[in-house]
Amino acid sequence: MRRWIDEQLTGRSCTIVLVGAETASRRWVKYEIEKSWNDGNKGLFGIRIHRLLDHSQQATVAGSNPFDQFTWKDGRKLSAAVKLYDPPYAASDDVYAHISQNIGQWIEAAIANR
Repeated sequence: MRRWIDEQLTGRSCTIVLVGAETASRRWVKYEIEKSWNDGNKGLFGIRIHRLLDHSQQATVAGSNPFDQFTWKDGRKLSAAVKLYDPPYAASDDVYAHISQNIGQWIEAAIANR
């Protein structure tokens, strides 16, 4: 998995973390976040994907902010520097539309932030 993630991140300018109910507890998501941030030149941000319909047509629930799990030596959390977007809609179609309409500017902002 580590090698596959490393290959996926090679040559990329930005990492987008799709944050669902269990994202923050996933070992490989943690690795991807840490690697992306430590590479020093990648934009990094997350998008909450709760309220989207799953395969059973049930709305998914929000998960914890995975960027809160990383702390700098001065005590600040990575979430102070890395944005987690939370689409403000209740309907799945509206959430998808909001993400689609804004993802380009979110990527540009994350890259500029680095």
